[in-house]
Amino acid sequence: MCSAIAYAIGAVAGWSAWRLGVPALPARARLRLWFGIAGIAAPVVPLALWLGGTWQADVLRAVAMPGTGGYVDVGVVAIAAVVFLALVGLARLLRESWRRIVRRLRVSIAVSRLASAGIVGVIAVLVLTGVLSRAAVSLADVGYASLDGGTDRGIYEPASALRSGSHASLVSWRSLGIRGRTFVASGPTAADIQRLTGRSAMEPIRVYAGTLSAGSFAAEANLVLEELERTGAFGRALLAMGTPPGEGGLDESLVEPLEYMYGGDTAVAAMQYSHLPSWVSFLFDESRARASSRILFDTVYKYWSKLPETRRPRLVVFGMSLGALGAADAFDGLSDLTARTSGALFVGTPGDTALWQRITAARAAGSPERLPVYGDGATARFAASAADLRSAGGTLLAPRVVFLQHASDPIVWWSQQLLWSDPQWLSEPRGPGVVDATRWYPLITFAQLTNDLRVGGNVPAGYGHHYAPAEVVTAWLAILHPPGWTDANTAALVASGR
Repeated sequence: MCSAIAYAIGAVAGWSAWRLGVPALPARARLRLWFGIAGIAAPVVPLALWLGGTWQADVLRAVAMPGTGGYVDVGVVAIAAVVFLALVGLARLLRESWRRIVRRLRVSIAVSRLASAGIVGVIAVLVLTGVLSRAAVSLADVGYASLDGGTDRGIYEPASALRSGSHASLVSWRSLGIRGRTFVASGPTAADIQRLTGRSAMEPIRVYAGTLSAGSFAAEANLVLEELERTGAFGRALLAMGTPPGEGGLDESLVEPLEYMYGGDTAVAAMQYSHLPSWVSFLFDESRARASSRILFDTVYKYWSKLPETRRPRLVVFGMSLGALGAADAFDGLSDLTARTSGALFVGTPGDTALWQRITAARAAGSPERLPVYGDGATARFAASAADLRSAGGTLLAPRVVFLQHASDPIVWWSQQLLWSDPQWLSEPRGPGVVDATRWYPLITFAQLTNDLRVGGNVPAGYGHHYAPAEVVTAWLAILHPPGWTDANTAALVASGR
């Protein structure tokens, strides 16, 4: 990408010189220039690869990963060449399209150029306003929907009437989608919970609706509500509503701790809004996460709020990645969130989440952007590790809302503003997993973090977009303080990896 940018700068400079009447170089001078470029490239390219390898090794050490072999440099050159040729080829295709439009208009050169520029301008406006991008996302969603009919290995239709997709369910098994089927067919049984906690337990309730279960978000939400009523979910101790990241799956690391902590006396509900992979939805289609989450919560809350206070479950919301964005922005603000729920957990929240932005902007003076301090921490607290949710003496804190975020999580820190603006988190002392050599460069830093979105979870727990069981478990404990739960239970749950 950097090579393509440099090539574009050279092409624009050459075109500008031609328009200004600067005479072209003779053929022999051009040949000498190419030889000069090759002479410079011969030492510069290996040096750049060596520096890149050194920086990559620093990053790997920072996130506790082993180094890579020297053969990686060969792959870097090969992939760079392919990407460079693809980008230059696309630019030339656009240029040739413009020239053909000019030739076919059969009018004067000035008029044809003006008209073709207008056509290109209209296309650019359509792209910038999202018309074409939304159409492309819709087509991609249709394509990925064809993959949604499969079922993960070892996943079978649940026999329990307490699960959506069972024979007793109002939602058919096939309509749930691959991630929805995995969600309702997974999780601990009452026996599993009893073995870990040493206390009697119930069978947890899991409710879900897929995009094929109903014709609209509102219809999906109503179907989820009907399933909650059918399963007796409003008679449980805890009702948790999750927003999936992208294609529809809920992360078990966020769901199972609740079921263990409450002895299975829980109901967890969610619905699908997209078939796209999470990172694609994050980049191009986050509006559906917001819309679906708000519709689902409002639908369930309307019913829940009419129940007697002494006979309704505690109500919490949660989400990871794009799911955190959807779950957080289902509310009009922090006061709305805390007024209508018993708590919320947002893990790896994207930086363009409105609620996250408002709270981060209102942080205490001197607290870093990567770990803000908001008020006295009783309402909302940011944490990068389990220790951040305990006092200096080790006492578990009790915030209503927890944002779990690592300094090295690209989902949290990616922003379109990285194209042209130096982020504040790079002006502060580096957090764990972020090397001191990291600097901001126009375009380049944006490209780096965009690529990191795909691989942010492929690191050890505690770094990037991989959140450790101890972090999630401690966050839920701090929010809920479940009755009868012990430190021994916490140690057993964390050790189990759930």
